[in-house]
Amino acid sequence: MAHDHAHEMPSHNRAFALGVALNVAFIIVEVIYGITAGSLALLADAGHNITDVMGLFLAWGASALATKPPTWTHSYGYRRGTILAAMASAMLLFVAIGGITWEAIQRFQSPEATHGATIIVVAAIGVVINAATAALFIRGQHEDLNIKGAFLHMAADAAVSLGVVLAGVGMIYTGWLWLDPAMSLIIAIVILWSTWGLFRDSFNLAMDRVPEGISMAEISNHIKSQDGVEEIHDLHVWAVSTTETVMTAHLVMPNGADDCFLNRLSREMNEQFGIGHSTIQIETCGEDCQQAYTDL
Repeated sequence: MAHDHAHEMPSHNRAFALGVALNVAFIIVEVIYGITAGSLALLADAGHNITDVMGLFLAWGASALATKPPTWTHSYGYRRGTILAAMASAMLLFVAIGGITWEAIQRFQSPEATHGATIIVVAAIGVVINAATAALFIRGQHEDLNIKGAFLHMAADAAVSLGVVLAGVGMIYTGWLWLDPAMSLIIAIVILWSTWGLFRDSFNLAMDRVPEGISMAEISNHIKSQDGVEEIHDLHVWAVSTTETVMTAHLVMPNGADDCFLNRLSREMNEQFGIGHSTIQIETCGEDCQQAYTDL
């Protein structure tokens, strides 16, 4: 039997710290100008941004927990926390989408004049801050669902703020008050599309589904093509975190195998399929032979 050790979890502590600092500063700005301009919309958006800071803290905490070493009670450490955090981030985004949609419907029924230039300027600041925060996670979001959750939170806020700017300018020139709720609904639909993918992928990983991009059939065929392998059974592939995939397999090899074979196969699993931790058990007889021993 042999196994291949997994790699350490990447750290995004600096990105999370900077993202939280930028967004807390923006919330303070929104509260100050919301009170000054008497804008309930700005104060409501400040409350919404607090949930995004909570989302960042959630992803940050999960990322930090994932770096903790395994213990006797948690043999894989706390890596699965990144999967749960990604799912929680998706749920927070669903709540935000619901809030945006509800507010848009209310405004369609009772259109309200906005506070013009003040709201546009503050929203423009929000575009810059949220886009800058999203940019901190734009590279990591392709390899890590937990980071993708943080990215989507910030990208969604940037989109909402941009929508406020565009709708505000449009209302100033046309007087069409329905532009604000219409833009909000369009943005909510766009965010919903991205969020559903995040929720689906994180839910699948939480249920030990084979990660996207990995084919069990290809893995099985690759292993069966190895010299001396007559049969493979109990093949399992699952994710223990948003960045780490593991595999276990029983290989029937009548002539046995040495460490060179096991190490090479584990390395190939990592290089060709992105499986960082492989546990391979060698058996010299098949399941029928094993059952015969069991019946004795």
